[in-house]
Amino acid sequence: MNWNQLLCSERLGDKNYQPGLNRSIFVQDHDRIVFSAPFRRLANKTQVQPLYEHDHVHHRLIHSIEVSSVGRSLAMKIGHWLEQQGHIEPEDVSSLANVVQAACVAHDIGNPPFGHSGEEAMGAWFAERFDSDQGLVRDLEPELRSQFIRFEGNAQGFRIITRLEMYRNAGGMRLSKATLGAFTKYPVSAGTLDTLKAGNKAGYAGLKKFGIFGAELPLFAEVAASLGLVEEAEGGTCWWRRHPLVFVVEAADDICYNIVDLEDAFTTGELPFEVVKKLLHEAAGKPNRDVTGYSQAEHIALLRALSIGKAIDSCVEAFVSHYEAIMSGTFSSSLVEAGPLAQLFNRIRKVSRDQIFTARRKTELELSGRRTLGNVMSGILPVYEDLARVDWDANKLKDHSRQLVRALDLDLRDIGTPAQALHALADFTSGMTDRYALRMSRMLSGT
Repeated sequence: MNWNQLLCSERLGDKNYQPGLNRSIFVQDHDRIVFSAPFRRLANKTQVQPLYEHDHVHHRLIHSIEVSSVGRSLAMKIGHWLEQQGHIEPEDVSSLANVVQAACVAHDIGNPPFGHSGEEAMGAWFAERFDSDQGLVRDLEPELRSQFIRFEGNAQGFRIITRLEMYRNAGGMRLSKATLGAFTKYPVSAGTLDTLKAGNKAGYAGLKKFGIFGAELPLFAEVAASLGLVEEAEGGTCWWRRHPLVFVVEAADDICYNIVDLEDAFTTGELPFEVVKKLLHEAAGKPNRDVTGYSQAEHIALLRALSIGKAIDSCVEAFVSHYEAIMSGTFSSSLVEAGPLAQLFNRIRKVSRDQIFTARRKTELELSGRRTLGNVMSGILPVYEDLARVDWDANKLKDHSRQLVRALDLDLRDIGTPAQALHALADFTSGMTDRYALRMSRMLSGT
């Protein structure tokens, strides 16, 4: 792969667009994302701690902004190294950083309410319906079922920014192809991934999950062709190696959630001060700072800031060390795992897994969230089944369905197949905030 193509500024759905003199197209990408409704809704979506009243606990929007800040710093350092090596021109350093910043603010835009447990809840609901094989799901093509059963926020995010938001069905937000490539962590469809797993050929980092729904696959194919991504085609399957900047976006996310999760856990009392201090002190390079007069929260905040800086340096070193493999599409790790701080990050992840993600309050709310999303999806499914019975003519819906459409402001545009109906149901559910989901669940269940 080469940087001339990888930093393609052509907009999806608007090939003839020419940016003005004041802002680069990549800065415009960032601005389009942060001014969008799906981005604003992240302010009321779970990061790790669901429905906390504490104002200093992270939600998805703050997390996304912090990831974009770390991603920009990481990309600037990598960009300067690329310039020194003669791989990019001086003006491309800022372009590279702007692409990463834009992709970072969008990286969680498709996540449903209640964090990753919300993805699991939606997938489980779809799986139960497919097991019954009745109603709307009965007519869905078998090869499309897995993308609903394993509902994936990454794929929903790509759908939002390329189809649903702004220029609907005409490029979506019409972001640059460079930003779309850097955003797409898993450049593979669910059906192709199933085939690869069946043949034990899914060992690559970009094949851990699927990241593109079948409906948006032609859009990504166009993006990948413009960027010159390495394409893999075998036995009727097609997928792509990651854009090199995906690893930078992923690293910024890894740095933030690993380090900031510890700070949040201290804030909520789920981890004691000494445990968090010890881990962050090591991550920060064991600084000898005078913290006399600091409160515990101020001490943790200082160590968090220093730790992020050291983690950025570690990921830059990993990118430089594995540059050739990254550019050829054969690198199959993460920058965090390939850098000098890999072992420490493994220990941090273990503490998070054992003591934060399994905390009683979090578990109770995840169970509640699962029931909440189930109530919502079961409550609005009849609208789409009714729509199928009247040949997708919304003017012929039954009175109860019309009431639901009005009460929930359901969007029934562009629905003419079972797959489109199920996507519309998922679009609505995944787009809700945590608290809105609770309110809709109570209304639909009559409680």
